[in-house]
Amino acid sequence: MNVEAGRGVIVFGWVANALFLVTAVPAAAGVDAFVGPAVLVALALFFVSLGAFVYAFVLAAARSANGDNIAVANLFFLQGSAPRPVQVQFLAMFCVCTVIACATVVWAPFGVLVPMLPVGLAGVWAAREGTFPPRLPPTRR
Repeated sequence: MNVEAGRGVIVFGWVANALFLVTAVPAAAGVDAFVGPAVLVALALFFVSLGAFVYAFVLAAARSANGDNIAVANLFFLQGSAPRPVQVQFLAMFCVCTVIACATVVWAPFGVLVPMLPVGLAGVWAAREGTFPPRLPPTRR
């Protein structure tokens, strides 16, 4: 498996985390000018995550139709479908995003939606670049 494949998806996730950080933390700190942008960024990232989930699901369905055995665990949680460095990147991305969301939830409540983004992006990465075992033919009874 190629670690560099799908690098753009990983970079996008980290940039989104940074954008979430620079809007949610000042809003949580009481800077009124950041309240509106924090809400907009959190909602935008959530809607991007919804699109990522749909896109990953459609790609995974197409790959499944072509013979790949794809399950939720190896699509969205990268279990066995991605190299370890990629798994670590997405896990770290999810953890950072979750910490930001938890730390700012009282003052920027829409931030709790944002941790869906790393999971959706992991699905996109796996659907595009992941390695899946072949689907076994059905057994006769």
